[in-house]
Amino acid sequence: MIIDIHGHYTTVPAAQVEFRDAQLAALADPAAPAPEPAKVSDDAIRESVEGNQLRILRERGGDLMLFSPRASSMAHHVSDPATARVWAATSNDLVARVVGLYPEHFAPVCQLPQTPGGALDDSVAELRRCVDAGFVGCNLNPDPSGGFWDSPPLTDEYWFPLYEAMVELDVPAMVHVSASCNPNFHALGAHYLNADTTAFMQFLEGDLFTRFPALRFVIPHGGGAIPYHWGRYRGLAIRMGRPDPATLLANVFFDTCVYHQPGIDLLAGVIPIENILFASEMLGAVRGADPDTGVPWDDTKSYVDALGLTEEQRHQVFEGNARRVYPRLDARLRAAGK
Repeated sequence: MIIDIHGHYTTVPAAQVEFRDAQLAALADPAAPAPEPAKVSDDAIRESVEGNQLRILRERGGDLMLFSPRASSMAHHVSDPATARVWAATSNDLVARVVGLYPEHFAPVCQLPQTPGGALDDSVAELRRCVDAGFVGCNLNPDPSGGFWDSPPLTDEYWFPLYEAMVELDVPAMVHVSASCNPNFHALGAHYLNADTTAFMQFLEGDLFTRFPALRFVIPHGGGAIPYHWGRYRGLAIRMGRPDPATLLANVFFDTCVYHQPGIDLLAGVIPIENILFASEMLGAVRGADPDTGVPWDDTKSYVDALGLTEEQRHQVFEGNARRVYPRLDARLRAAGK
């Protein structure tokens, strides 16, 4: 089985986009009533995925994708908690409907209703609601401000209520920021990768996994700069009197959303195979094909195929590691006889 752990619902029906626009317009006009959530038909959902994520998943030989709301649309910089609650819930419910229509091909991962500096009670409640509904993980934004980094580091006690729920529910979080509000940081080319790198450095500086030994994070986009600069982080750990970064790998994992062969080669040469989970983020940040090779940028399976892995290593990257890091996914698959 080939499991892609990083997919977003980037092709939502127009009615959902219109609902969000109405939400934001209502925030700008205190006298305006809160809009009603979008009414989206099953046919509209089918149309939105069958020619897009589902088609490409099948064409590239994939079997199942972990599917979450569009990352850039989470928009955690919008500070109104009520708006965040409704937006997260309606976005997650739409993902759940995709999964309900195509249970063989998608498994749900949830968005959290985070706000800049806001309490995490709503996020914990939404995580519990979604896990009760069959979701297998969540996306956690370390910078709800959208590029201004005014939240405490991920090792701070501020985050502990959410971590306690994650451990109790046995679900991992993918560290994933949303839109950039800072013009210095392009969302897809800088902000996302900055966050991936920053999260790992925060883990290196703290003792989070001593407090939460069962906590698990996936750092997407191949880990940002981490694999490329692994020697820097080893050296910094020695300089700061911290444990070697390899000690974090019981709790921290990396996906394969790296869009060229040398990058995937580097990832697999630095990070242990048991810490690499196959992913494409297809129909995400980078679309189209490499003009030099003709290979779609996000056809990461072709890059992994070219690594020359053993059959056991291929099984780990394409399936085994995902089932281990996402045990609720494993349970879901076992219940389906897979």
